[in-house]
Amino acid sequence: MIYGYVRVFLQSQSLEKQYQVLHSAGCTEIFLDRTSELKQDLPNFKILLSRLKSGDSLVVPKLDSFARSYSEAMTIVSNLFHTQVTVNILNMGIMDSTPDGEHIFKIFCAFTRAERDFVITRTQEGKEQARKHEGFREGRPRKFNDQQIEYALSLLTFSSFGEVAEITGISESTLARYKRKSLSKMRN
Repeated sequence: MIYGYVRVFLQSQSLEKQYQVLHSAGCTEIFLDRTSELKQDLPNFKILLSRLKSGDSLVVPKLDSFARSYSEAMTIVSNLFHTQVTVNILNMGIMDSTPDGEHIFKIFCAFTRAERDFVITRTQEGKEQARKHEGFREGRPRKFNDQQIEYALSLLTFSSFGEVAEITGISESTLARYKRKSLSKMRN
């Protein structure tokens, strides 16, 4: 039997395309887990693993569909190879329990790991360069500029936090945070 598996990280991520790709690969039954980046539990993947038997195939769109690390992928796939299950990672290829299949999988995992390491290195180098520039601020960009914040704070002199939030679109908690910052600067 050919089983498919997909893990979706966000509620907004489209499943239709992934289902079509898995159906095109011959999957007769598809398992799905919805999860966040932080949540590691994959209950439907565990059910799928318990169903796989010798001669079956597991099809996944990408290696990270079921594994969050190189070592985790190696363990899972090695166990599948041990039970004579063929693994088809659509962006890598079909691998089986033959010595060649196992070596190909290890090579692809090494390339995947190296690519991830390169991305991390380039990201760190880019951040290091950006930190050298005046005004660099790590994290998510601010939604409101200084003028908008100052205007909202000026409105607080004759309006409530709720009213100012409604007028400006700046949340009450953000207004309170900037109000505290403003008062702290005045004291110093």
